[in-house]
Amino acid sequence: MLYGQWQGSFQGTNSGEVVFDADRQGQRVVGSAYAYDASGLPGVLVRFDLPGNVARQTATLPVELLHPTEARLMPLAEATARFPGVTFPATVQMTLQAGQRTLNITWTSSAGTQGTATLWPSKAAKPSTYKGERGIRTWAQFKKFATNLEPDRFIFRGQSMGHRLRTAFHRTRRKDLLLYLFKDVPMLHRVLTAQTRHLFDLNDPRQMGAFLNLAQHHGFPTPLLDWSHSPFVAAYFAFTGDPRPSADSRKVRILMFDRREWAARYPQLQYLTLCRPHFSLLEALAIENERAIPQQSLSTVTNVDDIETYIRAREADTGYRFLRVFDLLRSERETVERELRLMGITAASMFPGLEGACTELKRRLFN
Repeated sequence: MLYGQWQGSFQGTNSGEVVFDADRQGQRVVGSAYAYDASGLPGVLVRFDLPGNVARQTATLPVELLHPTEARLMPLAEATARFPGVTFPATVQMTLQAGQRTLNITWTSSAGTQGTATLWPSKAAKPSTYKGERGIRTWAQFKKFATNLEPDRFIFRGQSMGHRLRTAFHRTRRKDLLLYLFKDVPMLHRVLTAQTRHLFDLNDPRQMGAFLNLAQHHGFPTPLLDWSHSPFVAAYFAFTGDPRPSADSRKVRILMFDRREWAARYPQLQYLTLCRPHFSLLEALAIENERAIPQQSLSTVTNVDDIETYIRAREADTGYRFLRVFDLLRSERETVERELRLMGITAASMFPGLEGACTELKRRLFN
């Protein structure tokens, strides 16, 4: 009942936004709850381990402070010195009431503060609300449109289906990025160190990004999402992502995101957690990652499960369309693959090595 990512706002002594990331472990629900204060005071992190099958429950839990502008915990002494006269809580008594569509939380803290919050579950598993561009529904129309775009302004992503944007990590049942960052990533690092020539320094944000990008390109779930600078590379992944016969009316999707306008309007954070919800560009170093260059790849990093709703909210705030989608018929796949091959975009070029070479020959010889 409590599992997944829930988001909403809180009111009371203070006001702001709440993110509730909950994982299922056996009959328990474990995870992290974040409250970000709207007035600029430190936020609050509460880590929980609760019964998973109880609709209403109360627990007293320790509180950790979140730095108001940096992605890190803030020691109590630092917070007291920076915000004199403010009393910060050490614990919070929290009551959770899980319903069919909402999670209601009330709390009182050891500092005398109190509040209530109503949270809604992620919609990431629901169908996308973005509709394909009306005037661009064929491969020929898309090619003409793409070749006239302003260079280096947009990034592209190909999907064999029109589902919502969601990272590989968030497509699993896991949502708690704190557990992922402090348990899963170090374990992955120990294993991959034996397979790589480079020793990744995970304390360096650039190398952390490169490490996660490498893991992403080899199938490990990460909170990164793959994009390409090339609309035609995106088309390759859209049309080859589904092995089923292409002679039907189903559609593939190519997404176009205005990265220049997004970066100009919003801070681009390179953090997985301990920061407010964000969706940020990540141009990771291509260390040990021979696939990154031919795919002209760029990643985004996020701590948000439902990326579509997050972007929709920014579009509503600004009146600007950051994301556009193109739904093309899968029945054009043979034509698309033939023309992409003439452009040098094949399995062999996208995936250097034995895997890509064999996949490309399989497509050519066995259709």
